[in-house]
Amino acid sequence: LDAEQAPLVSAKMGIGIDEVLEAVVQHIPSPTGDENAPLKALVFDAVYDNYRGAICFVRIMEGTIKSGMRMRMMQTGAEFDVVEVGFLSNGYQPAESLKAGDVGYVSASIKEVRDTRVGDTITDAERPADAPLPGYKQATPMVYCGIYPADGNDYAALQDALDKLRMNDASLAYEPETSAALGFGFRCGFLGLLHMEVIQERLEREFDLNLITTVPNVIYEVEKTNGEHM
Repeated sequence: LDAEQAPLVSAKMGIGIDEVLEAVVQHIPSPTGDENAPLKALVFDAVYDNYRGAICFVRIMEGTIKSGMRMRMMQTGAEFDVVEVGFLSNGYQPAESLKAGDVGYVSASIKEVRDTRVGDTITDAERPADAPLPGYKQATPMVYCGIYPADGNDYAALQDALDKLRMNDASLAYEPETSAALGFGFRCGFLGLLHMEVIQERLEREFDLNLITTVPNVIYEVEKTNGEHM
C-alpha cells in the first residue's frame, strides 16, 4: 500500500496504521542471507531506459552488489560493469550498495536486452557463486506463428520491440524467418493463443507497429500404427 491507501484501508478495518505496521514487523520474518557470501541476486523484472539501457530489478539473496564491480549473468554468461544500484521508492533512489535481503535495481549499461532474463541470477564476476539460484527453467512454447511487419522497413523496429518485450516475459521465444510472400519477419513461440494475442496487441499499441501474422500452429509428434514416430 502507498501512503494514501494505507490509512484508508486501516480505517475501514477499524485499526490504526501503526497497528498494521507493527503486525507486519511481528508476523513477517526478516530477510535472511549472508552479505559476505558470493553474490546471488535474483532478477524478478527489468525495464529498458533509452539512456541507461536495461535496468534489472533484483532481490539480493546472498552477498553484496555495489557500483563499480563487475557482474555476471549466470544463465547467459554476459558480464557488465555496474554503474548504479539503489532502491525503488517513487522512482530510483541511488545507494552505495545492496546487501543480502535488499530489493532494488541494478543499472549496468546493458545495451543488448536479450542479455537480461527474468529469473536469471546475477553474481560477482571476480568471485562468482558456485551455482545459480534454483527454479529457473527455460519456457517451452506451445503455439507458434509468424509475425511480419507490413512495411519491410520496420523489420529492425520489430526486432527491437520483441527484445524489449522479452525482458519481462521470458516465455516469449522468437527467431528470424523469411517468407517469399511476406519478406523478413520472425517465427514466434507462445504459451497459448491468449499469450499470442496479448503479445501482438502490445506490439501494435506500445510500439506503433503495423503487423501481419500467419495462422497459428503447433509442433506435434505422430505415431504410426507400425510404431514409427515422426
